[in-house]
Amino acid sequence: MRERFLAEDLKFELSILATVQGFYQKLMRDSLGGDVPVPSGLDELSLRHSEGDLPETLSRMYRWLHVLDMAITPAMMRQALTPDTDSEVAEALLRYFVRRREPSEVNRDKTDLISTFLYRHPRVAGQWQQHGYGLDGSLPLSPFEIALIEILADTDVPSLPEEHVQLLRNFDPLREEIARYRDFNALMDSGIVSRVRELKRWLDSSFYHPGVLATVAAHNAAFGARFDLLFTKALAEIKQFAQALDEMGGSILSTVDGVEVTVEHVAAIEQKEMLRADYGSALEKFRRVSKLKKELDRRPPIRKSLLAPSAGNAIQSSGQAAAAAKTARAAAAAKAPVAVQVFQPPAITAQQISVEEGKLRRVEESIRVFVRVADPKYRQVVPMRFFNLTLTASEAEAYNAGFLEEKSTRADVARTLIRLVSCVARINTELEELKRSQSMSSLWKLHADALVVLLDIASTTAEEAGSVAKMAESSDAASAKAIHETVQKLRDRSDLAVKALAQTGS
Repeated sequence: MRERFLAEDLKFELSILATVQGFYQKLMRDSLGGDVPVPSGLDELSLRHSEGDLPETLSRMYRWLHVLDMAITPAMMRQALTPDTDSEVAEALLRYFVRRREPSEVNRDKTDLISTFLYRHPRVAGQWQQHGYGLDGSLPLSPFEIALIEILADTDVPSLPEEHVQLLRNFDPLREEIARYRDFNALMDSGIVSRVRELKRWLDSSFYHPGVLATVAAHNAAFGARFDLLFTKALAEIKQFAQALDEMGGSILSTVDGVEVTVEHVAAIEQKEMLRADYGSALEKFRRVSKLKKELDRRPPIRKSLLAPSAGNAIQSSGQAAAAAKTARAAAAAKAPVAVQVFQPPAITAQQISVEEGKLRRVEESIRVFVRVADPKYRQVVPMRFFNLTLTASEAEAYNAGFLEEKSTRADVARTLIRLVSCVARINTELEELKRSQSMSSLWKLHADALVVLLDIASTTAEEAGSVAKMAESSDAASAKAIHETVQKLRDRSDLAVKALAQTGS
């Protein structure tokens, strides 16, 4: 009788391995475009009629699957596990990996994927949301953990020491943290991916315990849903901006890690492929998308102008600074020196805006570096190429702030002050360059064009600053006052630029 039960157990185990082999064969066929030869005696037909040495057959099958394992990455398994995958196949895969319990990170990731797949695709919709019950009458278990216990009932699962029970308690606060994120950049900057991976490593062989798998699967599902939602939203905004820029003749969105990101780069981003890839291998791509989103978020209102339905082939300006820019164009054409009478500033293009944005970011970074490393007594006087840029105490504090990536009023105020000061610095620089290029028509035109673009940017920057100041007035009157003072400084510089263009050569 005992031998008969043992034989039945071995046949059941062999059936599990045969199911795993079938899944692997299909996966390899889809990846390589052809079948992988199966060792003699391990093909489906032979296994179905196998009545010989079962232990030897099992041993050979484990060795063969181990070879296939080395060729299959977690990313390949993620793509192979689709909503159409039979739950019985996924359960067989889970039994296989839990029985092996290899300590390698790759095998742990595969087990992680399989248990999460089972959590996301229950046999009966909504069954994991029902209340669990305690197997001992006191300890409540989640319905998914109970299901895993049943699936792995014939498997020697590892014990769960008390220190690992304590580690599991970290997952509930993490799920609450995930639910609070409303922005893709904030989620990426939180470091939650690396924190969770570290937790999984600390769990060591206990990772294969049903309670651990159930807890981690629930976390993965919550994180995956939030991540996909926020990434999709961020990528849609980037693509929308890129499309508008392309329609206006521009091509360069921003610079990320020293590399220019073009409209073509953004168009080539495949959302579905990135989301289906293994998070570990695709993490750097997600980080670059996050950095690009940050750069675009820090753009002044000119970015919104690009996205506005009324935006045509030129950037439209409004308000006092916009009028000044228009006056500057007319004055520059009429009053330019004889050597540059042909100067006719064209309508501002998206490409000009993109180039000037790059210069503004470099100026902003240069000022930030100086302010952060200089003696606090002297950091309000920033040495520039032709002049010293004097900062107010509020402006210096903004450049030194460590909270610029926050979604808060104080961060909005700091970013606004930084943007305003950078515009002032750039206008000052171009004014000095304009003075030094009186006798060189080509250089004069170059700097005059730059000033016209800067006046347009100054207009939208001042308007946005006014909105930020208004929002800050109720909670921080001092911040609102600081913004108004810096806006006035920018307007004074803009007036000087208009006069310089109008009076040059008169």
